[in-house]
Amino acid sequence: MVSMKDISIACGVSVATVSKALNDHSDVGEDTKALIRQKAKEMGYFPNAQARALKTNRTHNIGVLFVDEAMSGLTHDYFSFVLDSFKRTVEDSGYDITFVNRSKKGRNQLSIMEHCRYRGFDGVVIACVDFYDPQIIELIQSDIPVVTVDHAFEQRISIMSDNVRGMQDLLTYVYSQGHRRIAYIHGADSAVTQKRLSSFYRTAERLELEIPDDYVLEAAYRDTQAAYTATLDLLSLKKPPTCILYPDDFACYGGMNAIKAKGLRIPEDVSVAGYDGIRVGRHIEPRLTTLKQDTERIGYEAAKKLIALIERPKTTIIEPVVVGGIVYEGATVARIDN
Repeated sequence: MVSMKDISIACGVSVATVSKALNDHSDVGEDTKALIRQKAKEMGYFPNAQARALKTNRTHNIGVLFVDEAMSGLTHDYFSFVLDSFKRTVEDSGYDITFVNRSKKGRNQLSIMEHCRYRGFDGVVIACVDFYDPQIIELIQSDIPVVTVDHAFEQRISIMSDNVRGMQDLLTYVYSQGHRRIAYIHGADSAVTQKRLSSFYRTAERLELEIPDDYVLEAAYRDTQAAYTATLDLLSLKKPPTCILYPDDFACYGGMNAIKAKGLRIPEDVSVAGYDGIRVGRHIEPRLTTLKQDTERIGYEAAKKLIALIERPKTTIIEPVVVGGIVYEGATVARIDN
């Protein structure tokens, strides 16, 4: 491995001069800097990451804590695009990312926070986890720079999709298409679910829509079988809904399978709408009506805010960042006359 001493010998200067030139110090002439940098490149010199960390007190490595309850990992359509945007943004700023090992704490095992300290992460982004897990709380309460996605903690920056406005816009769109019997299969209890469900009821109240209790059911996010079963329950009602909203696009396809299994057509007999805006929904017929979340912006904001916390902690404001989405009309919500 080429060292600064090797470069200093090749250039006929001191090791200190080589160090200053490679770090762009002003007390080294531009010609000397150019000579040293060119020689370093020719000799295949790369700065030692550990040495740089000791000097700058930064590793330029960011931890990513991501655990999907459905165990779909990076195939999770929504979060995979959020993390892809996050990754590209932090890399453009000179940082690497490492996924945090989320094995359960046991004998001789580190907690999440201890693991982050051991790895020397400059900061951590947290997405799609049980935010009430004691290990997550321990990390949140530490002095490690942290940004959360889709969950807010006091004194921490959070990047939130606008779930309240998103559900409001989606339900209002379905209403504008003439539907008055609208059911909602929501996800398992979480901060996201609570916001969407409250917005659903509040928007329905504003639109003077009656929502029977048996029109609102629960199915875990991305659980096609649970959505399938819940859909059959809705279709068996004496007055079944004309439109069903689902917790996410993936679950919506489970519901669509149930509708087809009953010999019904989409959207002629039953309309459906998802949530998230995954790309496949725009390429399968009929094109899925959904609330498209801005995954690119969410990932970008998470990266920028975390880097700001790392590099400018005294001037970075701790606040939630809310990112809006748009209704993608698709072709699974029919226009009906009352």
